[in-house]
Amino acid sequence: MTGAVSGNGISGKLVVLVGGSGFVGTHLAQELLARGARLRIACRQPKRAFKIKPLGNLGQVQFASLDVTRPETIARALAGADAVVNLVGAFDGDLDAVMGRGAGAVAAAAKAAGAAALVQVSAIGADSEGATAYARTKAAGEAAVLAAFPGATVLRPSVLFASDDKFINLFAGLIAAAPVLPVFAPKAKFQPLFIDDLAAAIANALENPAAHAGKTYELGGPEAISVADLNQRIAAAQGRKVLFAPLPDALAGLIATLTGWLPGAPLTRQQWLLLKAGNVASGTLPGIAALGVTARPLGLFLDRWMVRYRKHGRFGSKAAA
Repeated sequence: MTGAVSGNGISGKLVVLVGGSGFVGTHLAQELLARGARLRIACRQPKRAFKIKPLGNLGQVQFASLDVTRPETIARALAGADAVVNLVGAFDGDLDAVMGRGAGAVAAAAKAAGAAALVQVSAIGADSEGATAYARTKAAGEAAVLAAFPGATVLRPSVLFASDDKFINLFAGLIAAAPVLPVFAPKAKFQPLFIDDLAAAIANALENPAAHAGKTYELGGPEAISVADLNQRIAAAQGRKVLFAPLPDALAGLIATLTGWLPGAPLTRQQWLLLKAGNVASGTLPGIAALGVTARPLGLFLDRWMVRYRKHGRFGSKAAA
């Protein structure tokens, strides 16, 4: 029988992570396992999540095959769930099927399974009238989730950073490889959020669903950083002198359009539009502090993480690089 999640915690409860094989899912799994939860990682290719199994005790981690575009697979994967976290996202393909209708299907299945808590991980910038399909379908997914599961909690994080992310490391790799580097959308601002702070916020929402039912939170880090400033900070942490060349938006957009489809391209057209729009909390919704988490700044980690990008790695120094 499905047990209720309450303020007493999630120890021993079954939490299903939909789309849990990726970056966020791996970090979230560590947080939930540390709190004693039982996990079921549900995704299209469960073998990609097998790396999570050694993080838990014997029998603490399960795996299930799930495709959000196929409702019958969702019902099977969510059977017996005490709580559900939907982490599914995409930047291309049929975004509405995945992040719009798909999110609604997950919420409906969670309700039918008797889950006591549901957290929908969306994104800052979700907007039904947004300039990108990504923003519009994220908003559609939020609406569909709350319609099917009114007690759900919606979390909108900004861009996420970690030692193993694809955000800071993308810039870091480019800076380490080139003495001159073009900068796309140099004035666009972000509020980078540490991945473990997001994981703690999700876990706190699951542990006390009644306090957060039906609410939407915007989760940003403690500071807004422009793309230009971010590049400068990363270069300084690597000890590299790089000539940055800010690109006009018209030129940057053209480059993304013409080259974004190529393998290894730094930005697709969709990603360029998202980058240009920035990713800063509006201030009209409660933030991460309302979930009991104090967000940590990027500067707390950057010097240590950039060691591997320095000229001589850990045997060099910022000054020598």
